[in-house]
Amino acid sequence: MPGKAEVIIGAQWGDEGKGRVVDALADRVDLVVRYQGGANAGHTVIVGKDKYIFHLLPSGMLYTGKTCVIGNGVVVDPEQLLTELKDLQDKGKDRARLVVSGAAHVVMPYHKVLDEAEERLRGKGRKIGTTHRGIGPCYADKVNRIGIRVEDLLDPEVLRMKLRQNLELKNLYLSRVCGVDPLPFDDLFHTALDWGKSIAPYVGDASRVVNEALDAGKGVLFEGAQGTLLDMDHGTYPYVTASTPVSAGACTGSGVSPTRIDRVLGVVKAYCTRVGEGPFPTEDKGELGERLREKGGEYGATTGRPRRCGWLDLVALRYAARVNGLTGMALTKLDVLTGLDEIQVAVGYELDGEVTEHFPGGGHRLDRVVPVYRSLPGWKEEIGGCRKVEDLPENARNYVRFLEDFSGVKALLIGVGPAREETILQGL
Repeated sequence: MPGKAEVIIGAQWGDEGKGRVVDALADRVDLVVRYQGGANAGHTVIVGKDKYIFHLLPSGMLYTGKTCVIGNGVVVDPEQLLTELKDLQDKGKDRARLVVSGAAHVVMPYHKVLDEAEERLRGKGRKIGTTHRGIGPCYADKVNRIGIRVEDLLDPEVLRMKLRQNLELKNLYLSRVCGVDPLPFDDLFHTALDWGKSIAPYVGDASRVVNEALDAGKGVLFEGAQGTLLDMDHGTYPYVTASTPVSAGACTGSGVSPTRIDRVLGVVKAYCTRVGEGPFPTEDKGELGERLREKGGEYGATTGRPRRCGWLDLVALRYAARVNGLTGMALTKLDVLTGLDEIQVAVGYELDGEVTEHFPGGGHRLDRVVPVYRSLPGWKEEIGGCRKVEDLPENARNYVRFLEDFSGVKALLIGVGPAREETILQGL
């Protein structure tokens, strides 16, 4: 009998707590697959007093006997990958088998230089707010069919040819347009060869590994990075990431058919945050936003940047439910709202004098909307010890129920505190 395949996606602007959700579910599956994005994302997992931040490694790496897969849709920064692996090895926590797709593209040093230089050239008011990790330029090379893939690091002649081709173009652009010194071929070539030797034991046919596991009746968890509203096609363009965080990306980014996906779980923070530039209708730049930031620890796992914070946007959530085909919701950081007298949620937008409950799409239209709020009563009781929905205070239960009714998606997991055990599971 075929195994069960579940996709975990971010239903907002990223940073919803996907790593924590994957960690909570990883013990019941055999494979955890990262299918898109790169080291510009950070998944934080807290186990007891220990905190782990994964930028490239799937969150299932802390479980003994699991197989963790980095799919072809990921762009791999070898330096970051090897650093994360060494960190786990030093702590005695490298418990899972790792498979890295040979078809995944490699973030080269010139991608990072290009990322920073091009963001600088955009100037004030036009910046995207990238992390300067080289993700966009790497995906651009992939689309332009000049990218270097993980498998190329294992073949010196192919690597030599591709690197020369790239540096001829990149150095010309960097020096004449960006005013940056050209990068030396020899240094990059030998560095890339060393990466290849270190990564070689992990390289494999990720698509075959995943499909054979499903054929054998094993459970597979697909882990996305970023969030729906940062999707290249369906997010707040142009303030988006360079990949496909929505559920469909799990198929193209790991080499499995859409017919193999059984369930899509959307991770939703109990309020909203966003990092970088772009529209954010419910952002609060005052006392409420600061309270959420400090109580929720809303600082980027990758860059340390403070996240923009605000009330939950249910219009955007319902849009994410449609785009991803959500079959369930994982609601995180509900405990951060404890202590508020009143909680607001956006249930509509006013756009050009008209009220709508539909998400308007592109970033430039979203920048003009004014949220229409519904006010709900808050709660004072601490909820970290709750293990069933019935244990929650009445107003907390009502808040969860309102989110479910508006979005049409049931909350199957509720995070009531930062630790692994501070989780309510129902129906998972």
